[in-house]
Amino acid sequence: MSTPAPPGTVFALVEHQAATRPDAVYALGCEDGRSVDFAALRAHCRATCALLERAGVAAGDTVAFVMPNGLQTLLLLLGAMYGGRCVNPVNLLSQPEQMRYVLEHSDCKLVFVAPDWEARVRALLDGIARPVALQVVDPAAAEIPAAADAVAPPAPEATALLMYTSGTTGRPKGVMLTQANLAANAQAIATEHGLGPADRVLGVLPLYHINAFAVTMLAPLAHGGSVAIAPRFSATAFWPQVQAQRCTWINVVPTIISFLLEGEAPPPGATDGVRFCRSASAALPPEHLRGFEQKFGIGVIETMGLTETVAPAFSNPLAPALRKLGAVGRASGCEARVIDADLQPVPDGSSGEIAIRGPNVMRGYYKNPEATAAAFTPDGWLRTGDLGHREADGFFFVTGRIKELIIKGGENIAPREIDEALLQHPAVLEAAAVGVPDKHYGQEILACVVLREGMACDEPALRAFCLDRLGRYKTPAQFRFVAELPRGPSGKVQRLKLLD
Repeated sequence: MSTPAPPGTVFALVEHQAATRPDAVYALGCEDGRSVDFAALRAHCRATCALLERAGVAAGDTVAFVMPNGLQTLLLLLGAMYGGRCVNPVNLLSQPEQMRYVLEHSDCKLVFVAPDWEARVRALLDGIARPVALQVVDPAAAEIPAAADAVAPPAPEATALLMYTSGTTGRPKGVMLTQANLAANAQAIATEHGLGPADRVLGVLPLYHINAFAVTMLAPLAHGGSVAIAPRFSATAFWPQVQAQRCTWINVVPTIISFLLEGEAPPPGATDGVRFCRSASAALPPEHLRGFEQKFGIGVIETMGLTETVAPAFSNPLAPALRKLGAVGRASGCEARVIDADLQPVPDGSSGEIAIRGPNVMRGYYKNPEATAAAFTPDGWLRTGDLGHREADGFFFVTGRIKELIIKGGENIAPREIDEALLQHPAVLEAAAVGVPDKHYGQEILACVVLREGMACDEPALRAFCLDRLGRYKTPAQFRFVAELPRGPSGKVQRLKLLD
């Protein structure tokens, strides 16, 4: 493995690799095969800083990105952070009003925008009082930059990333993450998964989401490996891309695992060099985990994190024999505990809210001191909003979100328990349970179900199936058959939208 990159900043990660492994490939495009080595990466970073200086965007200023995946998108994100700017990758799945809010609230000085988005972004910026420059850029372009002067390194405590949460309830909050936060977690990911210079990850998740940003873009800077950037996920192109780019690991979300399970078998030899599959950003049903490992012969490492923790804060071990099915793993690169309603730690095995403390935890929410104060306990632990418990061996299990907990007749019911029971039915592809108002119990259970293509099932059959596995009290009172479940950019089911 490579010598560990010096901690502290994204700048330091780039400089270390450019100095020690200048000719090694850092990134390549899946579509055209163009590659960028670490020496070229540093040159691109310096050129980006010179461009921003000319545009009047100084260190400490915020730069927004309305761009899909591409080699140029990646290089501009890194270049801006390298020179001490704060990057704000905008979620392309946002509704127009939400995107306008983010562009206004972020106080960005400049927006890098893909040609396809230029007209829409100009229209959104018309309603913003302050001047905002626009730079139209092809996401896939990565021309050799002109020589640029060396850049002063940013401080570890400087804000490097402003990423807005999906905003399923109310307006999205801008999570502020520092240079030190990003560098610490990049190293933690590399260490946790035993990654080295020979490792290459396939990047199909959008860089405007924290998972791709931290795991596929930043982690290779810590371990000296590389990333193959794809414009988007495609079930038919996925395994050919893995094979063509000689990827040694893959980073996906449960939705992608579901699509791959339903898709065609990989080409012969496509999975031979893949050491493991990393699943994150949402709970992975055990049935899908087992199905993936059986179909593709690749072990799955389940992990979990938040935007507020630079993605992964928990991970199952690399060694297959040490992993626990259904667990999000042990604390990775940080400390974790379970607390009660009074914010006090609870014994192992007891349910409560999961809390995290460590070098990966955000500095706060941008221009929102009230939300920042509410997010932390008085002694500095980040409240995740996730319900779960820890076992004596340090493995954590997540059972749901506090806001999504179903409280029926005073009893707490974790929606995931209902989901996992339904997923055992052979006709059910996806399922999500949510609480609905009930005059007798306060809440009853509604289950929304997506059936497998070509398979049929009715409500009485599903009710009988659930009665057998869940008992009468936890069996949904209502079933709704839907074409798809509402999801955020990470693939996480947005249960509360099932009530819309």
